[in-house]
Amino acid sequence: MAEVYLATELETDGPIPGPHSMLSFASAAYGRDRALLSTFTVNLEALPGAEADPSTLAWRKSKPEAWAACRASPEAAGPAMNRYAAWLEGLPGRPVYVGYPAASGYAFVSWYLHRYAGRNPFGRGAMDLRTFAMAMLHKPYHRSTMRHMPDEWYREARLHTYVALDDALALGELLCHMLEVWKSQRTAGG
Repeated sequence: MAEVYLATELETDGPIPGPHSMLSFASAAYGRDRALLSTFTVNLEALPGAEADPSTLAWRKSKPEAWAACRASPEAAGPAMNRYAAWLEGLPGRPVYVGYPAASGYAFVSWYLHRYAGRNPFGRGAMDLRTFAMAMLHKPYHRSTMRHMPDEWYREARLHTYVALDDALALGELLCHMLEVWKSQRTAGG
């Protein structure tokens, strides 16, 4: 079965799911040919009983446009995550979560999917673009951040608004360009 890459960005009010809430998230689905297939985005209500981390919340509110965007028309997590799971399952291939960094974002998305949809169509793994960059650049992990990536990998993708859908689309553009470079490296190397 073909893979569908889901460039996913999210906004939270703390470092871990459960005690803290996912406020907004978006996924941009890219097919094997690296064409944008579809997007999904939603703002979520805070979890009952969860408390925002004060420093995270202060940072979020220091970006007033992004804060307003992630708090516009929030939905209950249950119906939203069930719609998201159904959307993932309706894509024309096996979904692959893609994040930067993948570890923290995937923890939230997986936790919310299991808790509210009763399943996680991504399975147990995620693709981390920083680790992918590390392998492609032959650099240590801490020298594989976005600021160390070649400018040509970005094209128009350096946009970072802290609005989940904007950032998911930018991440997807970066992913697609990295996949093109990776493919050409593999072809040149035999």
